[in-house]
This record gives sequence, C-alpha cells and structure tokens, in this order.
Amino acid sequence: MKKKAQLLFIALLLSCITISAQSSIDYKKVKELSNSDTNRLEKIFKDIHQNPELGFMEVRTAAIVAKELKSLGYTVMTEIGKTGVVGILKNGDGPIIMYRADMDCNSVKETTGLPYASTKMVKREDGAEVPVMHACGHDLHTTWMLAIAKIMVTMKNDWKGTLIMIGQPAEEPGGGGDAMAAEMYKKGVPVPDYLLGMHTAPVAVGYYMNAAGERMAGADQLDVTFYGIGGHGSSPHLAKDPIVMAVNAIFQYQTLISRNMDPQKAAVVTVGAINSGIDNNVIPASATLKLNLRWFNDADRDLMIDGINRINEGIAFANNLPKDLYPTMNKKQYVIPLKNDKAMVEKINPALEKIVGPNKNIQGIPATMGSEDFQHLVKDQPKTVYDYILVGIANPEVTARANKEGKMFPFYNHNGDFQVDLTAIPFGISIGTTALLEMFSK
Repeated sequence: MKKKAQLLFIALLLSCITISAQSSIDYKKVKELSNSDTNRLEKIFKDIHQNPELGFMEVRTAAIVAKELKSLGYTVMTEIGKTGVVGILKNGDGPIIMYRADMDCNSVKETTGLPYASTKMVKREDGAEVPVMHACGHDLHTTWMLAIAKIMVTMKNDWKGTLIMIGQPAEEPGGGGDAMAAEMYKKGVPVPDYLLGMHTAPVAVGYYMNAAGERMAGADQLDVTFYGIGGHGSSPHLAKDPIVMAVNAIFQYQTLISRNMDPQKAAVVTVGAINSGIDNNVIPASATLKLNLRWFNDADRDLMIDGINRINEGIAFANNLPKDLYPTMNKKQYVIPLKNDKAMVEKINPALEKIVGPNKNIQGIPATMGSEDFQHLVKDQPKTVYDYILVGIANPEVTARANKEGKMFPFYNHNGDFQVDLTAIPFGISIGTTALLEMFSK
C-alpha cells in the first residue's frame, strides 16, 4: 500500500511538472486584443496601401513605423540599411526574439478597383517611371507588426525577454536584409535567439501554413550583357548583332535545366527582360538580359551559373568576337534558401491551433520556388533559428468561387488583382502575437 501511495505521488508530481511546462498563453486576451483596434489599424493599412514605396525608398512608411514604435515605448533606431527601422523592447530576463516585417512595394499597376487603390507612379533609379502597388502584402505585414508591437506592450506581464521589431526595406529587389544585418549588430542591436516573420498567402482568411524544413528557394538576379558591333539595319553583314546573340542565349539557357540537371530536382532559369536598341533600322552595340535563377542547393546554383557563362562565351566565340567584347555578367542579388527550424515550428504550431482552431494549418504544400531575404537578417548568426509563417489573406467567399472554377487561388502575388481582405488584419495579428508569446514561454 505504501508503495502504491509513493507511485501515486510520483505520478501527480510528474503531472504537475508537465502542466507547468505547457504554454500559459491567455488565448482569450490575445483574441480580444487582436480585434480591439480594428478601425485604427484599417486606416493605417489603407494609408500605406495608397502610398506604396519601392525598395530603399520607403521613407514615408519607415516614418510611420518609427513613430508608432516610439509611442509604444520601444527604443527606436532609424535609417538602418538606408531606410530600415529597429524597435527594441526590453522586458526582463528571457529569450531575445526578432520579429520582421518588410515594407516595400512592387512595380505593378493596381487593377483591384478598391477605393483606396494605389494610383502612384514612381521614377526608379534606372530612370523609368512605373506604376507601383503593394501586390505582395507588405502593407499588411507592416500593419501586423505595428499591432503586434502594441499588444506585446499591453501584455508585458505575460512574457519576459527582449523583443526586437524590424521594419525591413527592399525585400523585393533583394538586399534589404543584408543591408540591415551589416549595420544593426554593429550599432548594438542584440543578436536574437529566434527570428519570426509572416507573409501573406492567397488562401482564405482563417488558414495558415507553417511547416519545418525548406520552404522557399534560393535566388539570383543576374544581368548578362552581350556586346557586338553596331551598324545599319540594311547591312547586318557589316555588324555583329547582339540581339541575335542574346536571343540565341535565351533558348540555350533552358537546356541547363532540361538537359543538364537531375529532373527530380527543382530549379528555374527565367529571362525577365531583354533591353536593347532604340530605332527600327539600327543594329545596337549591346543587348542586356535580366535573368532570375531559383534553386535549393549550391551545386545546382553553380551548375546554372557556370553553364550560363559557358553558353555566353560559346556564342561570342561563334560570332568571332574579340575577347574584349565577350559577354559580361553582373550578379545583383543572391538569396539563400529559407529553411524553417523544426523545433521552433513544433513549439509554435500547437499554440496556433489553440488560437485559430484545428485543421487550419494547410498541410502537404511543397516548398515554393519563390524566395525571401527574411533569413538574411541572421544569415551570419549561427545560433539564431527562425520560422516564417504564411497567413491566408483572401476573402473566403471569393476563394470558394475560385476553387469551384478549378483555380487554386483567387489571385496571385505580384499581380494587379492582389487584394487583402480586411478581416486578415486581426487574423494575422492573433497568429503573430501567439507565436511570439509561445516562443517567450519556457
């Protein structure tokens, strides 16, 4: 009998230990706070949406972020990585967690017809005047972050540690994450234990995707310039036509994937633009191709870049060009693949299920060939692990109609029809806040 009593005591003790180790998040409070500031947050979202800014030009948006964070008591640093913002909130001993939202927009003409649609035209650094809109949801990312920053202050008694809020520039062209990382740690920003972020997904509000391992591909942006000898359009035999060389290269690049790479691997070579010439009857002296590569491992990346160089040189050789007119390659952007930490995902997902309900985490979605530079904020910080959550932002009824028509999504990112349903504001806030509170819990 005495032995049974001892075993019962041990069982009760273990039960108490298990209970104490579980998350102590006040989910009811998180839900209430996520829905308590909707009118103000909708105004912020619409304002940012109507006033989009391209990468490294986010002066107005950064000012909004800095002002909001300062008003909440965060220690704020501005002009980090040119237009980036850092807000630090110290709340006792505990983990250091960084939360990131990107702020830049896209060179896309908005076609949503919304009353707060963007009608902005912006002159880029290359001199081109282009329409711009938030076609990837960075306006919502920024709004989410500001709301979460406020809730974390309101719930300071529910967590301990240091929270770092990041308003990042230039995710779209790339370079924003690297620019901030190169500067902020030197200026005293603590190296985080965890990095957390969220991105819009064109699925119905109420659903999200959070899985471990590879989730997004690595990417390169390359400009390849072919040089020739200009001349009159009537006398191509007296010239060396770089446009013909460039077009030849475009076709040959595709064989790098179809004939040189293991067909079970995923990789992409895309030529997004060819820029050359002005007049109908003039053979220009150069032609530039704008390439985008996607890949998941370094060996495949090397195969593509080496192959592109060989193709370029082969075409130059075939056209009997001197060495000083061989093609050049300008490597503009390099992004590593995004790989969510398994332990972090497994800690966060049960908490997310409690805040939004079961069967809301869409399973079985393969890694996308899309890319992110979120992870570049901690690329050189080996102790930091990260999780990047995709959050549904589409109107559920619109999504259901699209699905009935055989469409996977009602719209796509980087499209003029990209439209955030306003109910996604509180939904994303609840997910981001819950994930942070869970990571702060022991």
